[in-house]
Amino acid sequence: MNLEGREKARALRKKGKSINQIVAETGLSKASISVWVRDITLTKSQKNKITERGRSVESIEKRRLSRLSNEYIKTRTVIDAAKLDIDSISIYELKIIGAMIYLGEGGKTQGKACVANSDPLVIKMMMRFFREVCHVPEKKFYGHIHTFDNANIEETEKYWSKITGIPRNQFYKTYIKQSVATLYKRKTLPYGTCDVGVCDTKLFLTIMGWIEKIKELVLEK
Repeated sequence: MNLEGREKARALRKKGKSINQIVAETGLSKASISVWVRDITLTKSQKNKITERGRSVESIEKRRLSRLSNEYIKTRTVIDAAKLDIDSISIYELKIIGAMIYLGEGGKTQGKACVANSDPLVIKMMMRFFREVCHVPEKKFYGHIHTFDNANIEETEKYWSKITGIPRNQFYKTYIKQSVATLYKRKTLPYGTCDVGVCDTKLFLTIMGWIEKIKELVLEK
């Protein structure tokens, strides 16, 4: 038994602290504290203070949730209004979008046109670009997954195959790296990153040409 912890919990309880307050102050388990202090009877005044504090905490939480709800509504109002500015995407516009994504995320090594990203929406957009703008034959696509050693490889490969529409037999062997990243990063990247593209020097150079032309047009005075 943790005698020091028990005595500290009992001392706090005698001062009129709630079980949750004692947990917060000591870091001890709620179950243990409940057992250790169950024979301590609180005064009416102490009970009233705990009740009032509980109501106060509940009130604060309600206000917090209301504030978040109002902020969400305001945010969505602006975003939804902005969405009305765009009603469709032409193939020409998809070419510009794809080229600009490639400028930021695409491979720069001559010999293949590829994009790596952890965001499935970015990968989906680039697959449309490769298919509808670049007319890459399905059999020429490849996929290459980079993930952590704590990942479910089978599930990860199925996930990216579904996102890309590339059969699993066209994926290279999944690259697995040790989980030196923080737990937060591993949770936010449950499927790692996926590299998709095609080994095609001409296509790579073509995309580079589109990017150069866009730069020229944007920087024209």
